[in-house]
Order: sequence, then structure tokens, then C-alpha cells
Amino acid sequence: MRSVCNLLGLPVMDIVTGKRIGTVKDVLVTGDWKLRGIVLEYKSWFNSARYVEWNALVSIGEDAVIINSKASVRPFKSFPDTSLLGWGKEKLKGLPMVSVEGIQMGRLEDVYFSEKMEDSIVGLELSDGILTDLQEGRRRIPVPPGAVRGEDAITVRTCQPVGSP
Repeated sequence: MRSVCNLLGLPVMDIVTGKRIGTVKDVLVTGDWKLRGIVLEYKSWFNSARYVEWNALVSIGEDAVIINSKASVRPFKSFPDTSLLGWGKEKLKGLPMVSVEGIQMGRLEDVYFSEKMEDSIVGLELSDGILTDLQEGRRRIPVPPGAVRGEDAITVRTCQPVGSP
């Protein structure tokens, strides 16, 4: 699994020209827990944010993200049923995950995708607060079936660990 938070700050390079196009600022996550694209950092007040669709990414390395061409970069706009992981007022990061039984399972801190760069999110990283994080570490869980991003929380149908009887 690869951490989305590890992408933030990486340079984005055009495979054709070798030119640096920008820097990863955030990722777009759909309501069905798929990665729609990456948002690029913008450098001045007069430039608007830009994004690249996930399927235009050629590779994601430790030191850079490679895209198929500069033509893949588009002006950023908001999409229905899509959230940013860590930026903006509707961000996912920090939202509590709450079961229908009313039990808070933790707060979302990161999402994970497969090494094959498929667009499906395969895991979530939850925090129970800084002290628990330091003592026990953060928990990584598969995306619970039926997880729904609400206005103030992510709701799930059960608080049982995924895969338990």
C-alpha cells in the first residue's frame, strides 16, 4: 500500500519534455472511495489551482510523480460527490469515523492506494488522538463496506473490525 500523504509536496514531471509542471498539493477522492486526480500547487494570486486526472499519471516514485503530458493538466474545478483529502472546508482529513451504533472509531488521517496505482482506495489510517498515536501508533484498516462521507463525519455500518465474524 502507498500513502497519499507521502505524495504531497512531490514534484510533478512531464514524461515527454522532462519539465517540472508543479507540485502535488492534494488529491481528489470520490464518494465511492476512488482517487479522481491530484491537485497541483499554484504559485501566485492570479493563477488558479490545476489538477491532473488519476489515469494520466504514468508513475509515482519516491521522488516525483510522472504524468503523460502537460496537456493532462486542467484548471481545477469542484466535482459533485468529490472531496479533497486535506485542503478546503470539505476536506476528509480529520473527520471522525462513526459507526451506526454511535461509536467513534477514530479520525481519518490518511488514505492508501495499491502499488499498482489503481484508483481504488484500499485502506484508511485512523487516529485516536496524539497521545494514543504516540503510545500505540495509528490504526490502518481496509475501507469499510458502505462507508459514507457525510458533512461532519464518515459513517460506517458497523464498528466491528473488517474481516471479523
